[in-house]
Amino acid sequence: MFETLKMKLWQKNQYIPDIRNAKIKDEFRGLPKLCNEKCDNCMACKNICPTGALSINPLKIDLAKCTLCGACKNICKGAIDFTNYYKLGTDSLDKLIVTQEITPEIYKKRAIEIRKEIYSIFNRSIKFRQVSAGGCNGCEMELNACSNANFDMGRYGIDFVASPRHADGIVITGPITKNMAYALEDCYKSTPNPKVVILCGACAISGGVFQNSTELNREFIEKYKIDLYIPGCPTHPLTFINAVLDFIRKKD
Repeated sequence: MFETLKMKLWQKNQYIPDIRNAKIKDEFRGLPKLCNEKCDNCMACKNICPTGALSINPLKIDLAKCTLCGACKNICKGAIDFTNYYKLGTDSLDKLIVTQEITPEIYKKRAIEIRKEIYSIFNRSIKFRQVSAGGCNGCEMELNACSNANFDMGRYGIDFVASPRHADGIVITGPITKNMAYALEDCYKSTPNPKVVILCGACAISGGVFQNSTELNREFIEKYKIDLYIPGCPTHPLTFINAVLDFIRKKD
């Protein structure tokens, strides 16, 4: 008993008390910060981007493709930087385009619009079946971490379940390979209505570094409505949990 109390005293509280306003290290690469005035159109940043997420004249970064690797910042002379703002989930692909005008405040305000039908059904609890559609296991590991002692998303009524028949929606990671296309569709059809579909990570949203592979089959994305896009490579647990909370609940 005394050993347990000593361990508790030493570790303190492992959980994050307020997920909605959690602090994160300054080194974390989140929402990009762009400055057109400092860009000399040298194309170095665009050429080094592994996924073609960056364009110039004017500077833009597409978070649907961006892996947040920081290569553009390292080679650029001050025109590109990254804030540590982690609430990156949106309900539209268009909102993932970051320009010079987009600050964390502006991004947060427009990112996810509350839908009455979602709020009325899922505001207290939502269960997901996670499908790894050919991913590298990076996003999958971060999604597993969402349920650990630190983040504990279960306290908000958000959980992953073992069967699509027990789920309210599916969370897709990975670029969707040919071998996983049928299994993904089968999982979707096995999930009862009404249901939501979430793309988690750059690979799921755009194909990421695998977007030009001939072994992908992304017909699912074109066939079904996507409700939420959560970028990252991998997606941080705080990014995922806050995106889901913004999606199912009224903002604080």
